[in-house]
Amino acid sequence: MNIGIIGTGNIASYLLEQVNMKRMAEGKVLAIFGRNQEAGVRLSEKYDADFFTDLPRFLEQPMDIIVEASTVEAAALYLEEVVANKKDLVVSSIGVFKDADFLKRLKTLAETAGTQIFLPSGAIGGLDLLQSARAAGGLERVRITTRKSPASLGMETDKEEMLFEGSAFAAVEKFPKNVNVALVLAIAGIGPEKTEVRVIVDPAVERNTHTIEAEGVFGRMQLQVENNPMPNNPKTSLLAALSILAVLQNRNQAVRIGN
Repeated sequence: MNIGIIGTGNIASYLLEQVNMKRMAEGKVLAIFGRNQEAGVRLSEKYDADFFTDLPRFLEQPMDIIVEASTVEAAALYLEEVVANKKDLVVSSIGVFKDADFLKRLKTLAETAGTQIFLPSGAIGGLDLLQSARAAGGLERVRITTRKSPASLGMETDKEEMLFEGSAFAAVEKFPKNVNVALVLAIAGIGPEKTEVRVIVDPAVERNTHTIEAEGVFGRMQLQVENNPMPNNPKTSLLAALSILAVLQNRNQAVRIGN
């Protein structure tokens, strides 16, 4: 499996290390696309992958699947062209789908091109249960409470404080770099307008914590995940990078677990 990566940040570096240096079975990152010339050249030389700043040239490479590991703004610019070029796609910046019409267009484009779009679970779990409960219209309520340290939110405070309480749609609008988990939860469940979100800053927490609660005809679920951050980046969960790696490792498996 030939892999491409859009982005030159921490997630891109992690995936290159895991795939190219630790030799993931049947997988290699062939090419990297990004705007940061210095970072791109450094990654290219270290991990033996070609670096491109021109998207059409990047997409000409013989890649089976492309991982978007950039920003919401970049994802909005590049994803449609990736799918139009008949490449399977893994989307890291789930916040790009706060525009529901964009998600519909991308889905239609993928169906026409015969490609697949993967939305990793990111820093949370429980998505299989939500999709199963939703299948028969039996999912009634979903709420996620995110508790983060001031550093991970890019702020300074010595007090616990509720920063936000509202819908997933509004949460992603206010915290586009911090609550992608709320939107992927909403897409798997009852939608961004109905999914409830609370964001709490807490100086006492050592790990970013997500508590997911769901109710429906299936019963009730409560799941709590405490995430370790990626090295050198307290704003990104290590589990987010691991979930992308899992998508790549499982893509061609004969037996898949869950939905």
